[in-house]
Amino acid sequence: MATYNLEQQEQLDNAKHLWKRYGNLVTWVLVIALGGYAAWTGYLYWQNDKAAKAGGLYEELDRAVVAGDVDKIGRVFNDLKDQYAGATFAEQGALLAARAQVDAGKADQGQASLQWLVDNGKNDDLVAVARLRLAGLLLDAKKYDEALKLVDAKVPEEFKPLADDRRGDILLSQGKKDEALKAYQAAWMAMDAKVEYRRFIEGKLTALGEPPAPSVVQGSASAAH
Repeated sequence: MATYNLEQQEQLDNAKHLWKRYGNLVTWVLVIALGGYAAWTGYLYWQNDKAAKAGGLYEELDRAVVAGDVDKIGRVFNDLKDQYAGATFAEQGALLAARAQVDAGKADQGQASLQWLVDNGKNDDLVAVARLRLAGLLLDAKKYDEALKLVDAKVPEEFKPLADDRRGDILLSQGKKDEALKAYQAAWMAMDAKVEYRRFIEGKLTALGEPPAPSVVQGSASAAH
């Protein structure tokens, strides 16, 4: 593992602190936003008895999440994925269940729910969210190689900056500052300047002592307008 002087180590610690404080929160914001979309598209494209039943189980899962009943969450999600594996509600249910399981301290169960979506999902956007979230959990568990495999997989174009950002988090935790910087820079450059999350990536670059050049930042802001 690389060694650094005190100033460099402080920069690494600052960037890691940003991930610890905000990284998982930001991922779940994406989950919630895409989840609402997925539930709506599921309703539109599954206008039949099977969809109605899948939707009913999803609602039951949601109630279990609100009640904080982790055991019931697991049972209902198992029914949902076993009976309606091809439904968008099942894929959205994986994200919903995983979030509740992780929040309840059941990280292994949350990982299993996300892994099911990664392995079986048909909705590329939801699978991408599952990859990012699962990579974050593996990062927290210090399973760096497994986490990198998830973010190195093909994702829809709009998710590539987020995958690069998560790759930077993993590499940074491995002590690979230079590689992490390249990943963060790629994420920052590729992300639309109007997306608020870009400022978060900029904060990581600044914490590592490599903030985007003022001319680049100004140019991006002008392009956004």
